[in-house]
Amino acid sequence: MPHQYQDLIVLFHDTFFSKYNTQLIKGGDEPVYLPAGERCDYHQIIFAHGYYASAFHEISHWCQAGDARRLLEDFGYWYEPDGRNEQQQKQFEQVEVVPQAIEWAFNVVVRKKFHVSSDNLNGFQGNTHDFESKVLQQVQTFLSQGFPTRAAQFIEALAQFYNTPLPLTIEHFVQKEENLVCLN
Repeated sequence: MPHQYQDLIVLFHDTFFSKYNTQLIKGGDEPVYLPAGERCDYHQIIFAHGYYASAFHEISHWCQAGDARRLLEDFGYWYEPDGRNEQQQKQFEQVEVVPQAIEWAFNVVVRKKFHVSSDNLNGFQGNTHDFESKVLQQVQTFLSQGFPTRAAQFIEALAQFYNTPLPLTIEHFVQKEENLVCLN
């Protein structure tokens, strides 16, 4: 089955709009989360350029954000763009472990390869293997203790749409050539 971002928009709407008043929207250069307000009466998860991977990444942040964070632009998270120094990169990776673990699970369910991203091409290039290991450890924690509620709901919706049997197991996740990918 082809991977079309339009399918994600429909699946997200059908799964979450009535309860969370939140829409997934194709945007331009920069992804952003915008809470409902004077300019729009629903919350918006805006992903970059219609990229499937960007949609998954932004949804994963939304799935872990609590009630209070979902009332803040970009969930109130600190973000320093590409070009981060070593300290900034460590902070970035610390914040990214959980959403990237969720994102990886989404990719497994739809049978797409996933690569952990340190998203810092023009900055400090540390040991990415450590970050990848932390993301894999978080995946293992989710597999044993359960994914956040909204992530689990979206995994279920994706599994139904893409005819993927559940539950996910650690066998669905492997290390290959120092990049994390999902099995097809």
